[in-house]
Amino acid sequence: MPVLVRLQYCVIAMYSNDHNPPHFHILGFDGREAEMRLANLEVAKGNVDRRAIKEAVAWAEPRLDKLKETWNDLQS
Repeated sequence: MPVLVRLQYCVIAMYSNDHNPPHFHILGFDGREAEMRLANLEVAKGNVDRRAIKEAVAWAEPRLDKLKETWNDLQS
């Protein structure tokens, strides 16, 4: 599990050979997890603290192109 970044409220990770659609995982420090789609930065599955979601979106928005590139690299 490549950890992309460790933030104040969560860890953001992306797995190799993961299922579509492209997404990353938000790992809350309380043990909860969610998947956030790269297409719209919305939670597709799971449940994490609202602060973690807000923080993940703020981190991901300016990095979307790089995140999509990372997704493609990890899936090949």
